[in-house]
Amino acid sequence: MTHGARKPAKPAKPAPPAASPPKRFGLTDLSGLRDSLKADTERREAERRAADEAAQRAREEADVFRSSVGNVNTLRDRNRVTPAPRHPAPVPVQTQLDDKAVLAASLSDEFDVENLLDTDETLSFRRPGIGMDVVKKLRRGEWVPQDKIDLHGLRSEEAREALAEFVRRSVKRGVRCVRVIHGKGNGSPDKTPVLKGKVRSWLVQKEEVLAFVQARGAEGGAGALMVLLRQPHA
Repeated sequence: MTHGARKPAKPAKPAPPAASPPKRFGLTDLSGLRDSLKADTERREAERRAADEAAQRAREEADVFRSSVGNVNTLRDRNRVTPAPRHPAPVPVQTQLDDKAVLAASLSDEFDVENLLDTDETLSFRRPGIGMDVVKKLRRGEWVPQDKIDLHGLRSEEAREALAEFVRRSVKRGVRCVRVIHGKGNGSPDKTPVLKGKVRSWLVQKEEVLAFVQARGAEGGAGALMVLLRQPHA
């Protein structure tokens, strides 16, 4: 640089922006602020009054309830256990089906009963150990039948099942003497009693049967049997 030369002048800094003049609140703004504060105060006061009124109503209702029920004491906790709901016992369907099958299978049509029947005109029966006097008393009607079953109109399978169930139920109830009506065969095409021989065979196969004889005329005659059953404890 040459001696005596002048340095270049620095650029001038921009002047700061002029400050905004302070905002002035007019009478209108003050009035609006005052109205807003007043409305807020009135709202809070209304809410307080509503809460006081609700609390007062609750106290009045509580007083009415207490005056109605009188003095009460709080129950003490006695460690009570709420029982579980009881469900109905399941129906033993399979057991019932098994019992039904056993009843049907226990009475066979192939059983030879002829040599077990007494050779009298009515083909009566008495189990070994049962005296002839028992048969005579049964024939004379000294044992009054306490129950009866009528097998009229039943097919062979139906009659066998019904008779087995009837005998089982009668023994369970303690019935000693019953009447079994098998019919005389008057309604069959060939006038032969279909169930007469079958019923005798089925009864002989039942251990619960001690003896049987043909019923007297007034009780069915050749179409029925008087049956003596063992007692449950026998």
